[in-house]
Parts: sequence; structure tokens; C-alpha cells
Amino acid sequence: MVTQVKRRVHQESGGSRYTRNLVDQGNGKFNLMILCWGEGHGSAIHDHADSHCFMKVLQGSLSEVRFSWPEDSPSKDDDNIQETGGTRELNEICRNSLRTNDVCYINDSLGIHRVENTSHTERAVSLHLYCPPFDTCSVFNQNTGRRSKCQVTFWSKFGDKRNRVVTMVRSDVESSDSSQPNVGPVDL
Repeated sequence: MVTQVKRRVHQESGGSRYTRNLVDQGNGKFNLMILCWGEGHGSAIHDHADSHCFMKVLQGSLSEVRFSWPEDSPSKDDDNIQETGGTRELNEICRNSLRTNDVCYINDSLGIHRVENTSHTERAVSLHLYCPPFDTCSVFNQNTGRRSKCQVTFWSKFGDKRNRVVTMVRSDVESSDSSQPNVGPVDL
């Protein structure tokens, strides 16, 4: 089933930005997704809402940039946060280059991160397992540490494209730094 969904979502996403495609809901215990990454596109810097995330690169290569939590950010466990101010640039902890068949793991105790396809000529595809599943998370401005809550969406579910409403990241969360990936609507 993953191969069938991978083929369909990769063709339908057309390489524009990146898409989250739900493959299995795991009876409410986990979400299994395929993400398709357009050339030069990546996610916003985000947390995982206390979920565990395993990622395997199925095609191409991806870069993960991990950051420590902002020092002046409220607790990552505070579900009532809509938006918080930050004043300090996020501290980069590490960078990981991931190629086809590489696997990585993150949860909130390890920090927050951004994943991006740094290639400007090839798309990438990755498989993600989130346990437990989540439908909201926080995104962060790299320059200020400012945090905003966002709703996450799916481009497709079980191979069928969704009619979806996209939540845009506020412009003050996005970076104007041209070295940042092209971050579009929040499709974490």
C-alpha cells in the first residue's frame, strides 16, 4: 500500500512545496504518512506536540536542522498557548544529512526542528510515523524564537486528495532570510 500511495501522492503534489499524505491512522494510536518534498522546499521550524516521530527517507535526500527550545518560551507542555513573543535567535544544535533509506527520530525532549529538501533539481519522499498522532503543533521564528500555534493538514488521506483549508504561517514566524527553505502553508 505504501508504494501505491507513494506513487500517487508524488505525482499529484507536482513538486510544489511539500505535502503530507496520510497512509494509516493506526486506530487512533499513530499516524503513518508519506511526505513529498518539492525541490528547495522545507517545513517551518516546529515541535511535535509531545509525539514521537520516526522518519525514513524513501527517495532523494533531506536535511534536518535541530534547534534547542527558546529560553523565554513557555513550557512546551502548555496546550493553551496561541502565540508567544520571543526575542532571541534560536540556537542550532545540529544538522543531519539524510539519504535514501536513512532513518532519524525526534521528540520534544530533543528540541525542535526543520526538515528540508536542499536539492534544487530533485524531489524527495519520506515516510513518517507519529505516535501519538497530533493535529496541532507550534511553529517558531528562527530569528526571534517567536512561537505560534498552528493546525496541521493533510494533502491526501489514503491516496485520495483532500479538499482542505490551509492555515498560513504568520509572516512574522517566517524568516525573510533567503537561506531559509521556501516555507508555504503549514503542512507539517
